Amino acid sequence: MDTETKSQKVERAMPFSQKVSSLIFFALALCTALRAEKRLLLVLSGPPAAVSFPLAYMVARGSLADLAQRVEFRTWMTPDQLRSMALGKEADFMAMPSNVAANLYNRGAPVRLVNISTWGILYLVSRGKPRTTLADFKGEEIAMPFRGDMPDIVFQLLAEKQNLKSQDFTLRYVASPLDAMQLLLMRRVDHALLAEPAISMALRRSGSFPLKLVAPELSRSLSLQKEWGRLYARAQEMPQAGIVAVGEAGTNRQLIAEMHRRYSVALKECQKDPDACSRTVQPFLSRLMPEAIADSIRISPLRSVAAADAATELKFFLGQLHAREAALLGGKMPAESFYRWP
Repeated sequence: MDTETKSQKVERAMPFSQKVSSLIFFALALCTALRAEKRLLLVLSGPPAAVSFPLAYMVARGSLADLAQRVEFRTWMTPDQLRSMALGKEADFMAMPSNVAANLYNRGAPVRLVNISTWGILYLVSRGKPRTTLADFKGEEIAMPFRGDMPDIVFQLLAEKQNLKSQDFTLRYVASPLDAMQLLLMRRVDHALLAEPAISMALRRSGSFPLKLVAPELSRSLSLQKEWGRLYARAQEMPQAGIVAVGEAGTNRQLIAEMHRRYSVALKECQKDPDACSRTVQPFLSRLMPEAIADSIRISPLRSVAAADAATELKFFLGQLHAREAALLGGKMPAESFYRWP
């Protein structure tokens, strides 16, 4: 019995040259369809910090050229600027603190957590000998960036965990980590709570890095990650920051997965050769020294973990913030969907 369809008979009778032409036409049509899905513009954004290095690296290397005709990296400098950009959908993928991501999500902002990549880069940087606990700083002045945001909220949380109050310290609030660093370098304060790469910048500018044979002028006097592990009997790390998808990008699972994969690759490349990475990203982060960028890559606990895989540690971290002040997260813990891609 002849089961060959009419279309199959037509194809079998088709001349070879015509078959080739049909295949070429199909391939061209497929390429055209793929090009039609290519975005006109893809905007990445982040602060002058380690969490942003892979984003700037991908833009500099042209690693996303197949996803958009034009790719840009835009720096945000303050939490208010970050929130404004996210609410205004001014970027497609943004690096931000995990608590800000949860807060925006709970308030109905169009954000979707992609990953956590920064696992604790907060230190008290001081003149003199290193300290053991926060209690050792009681009664002293500390320059503190971003009042009411990371790292201030982590400092307050760890202080209260050991029965200390903000009144036990003289907290000098400043607009940014770089401002706190400048106060430290100008000898206007003896302690500053900083995150990388501002710490490496301070050590480089003060001549305290590489380590001298004698005591350096400045040092990482206390790790907040170490305090976190000691006080909560957990690993000495915090799910501090990562990447979120914003607006339409947050509804596209395939794009989110691809960005996470490429971000992870870029991060590993930066860790493999910090000096080369620093030279690549520095033009996008002009306030940072290339040497400090490389130093921060070497010392920072950076690993790209998809949102769902980071959920356990992230829930604990956010839970501590929520228990202290629910408003930090927008009044509630984020729903399970916060940790899941669409």
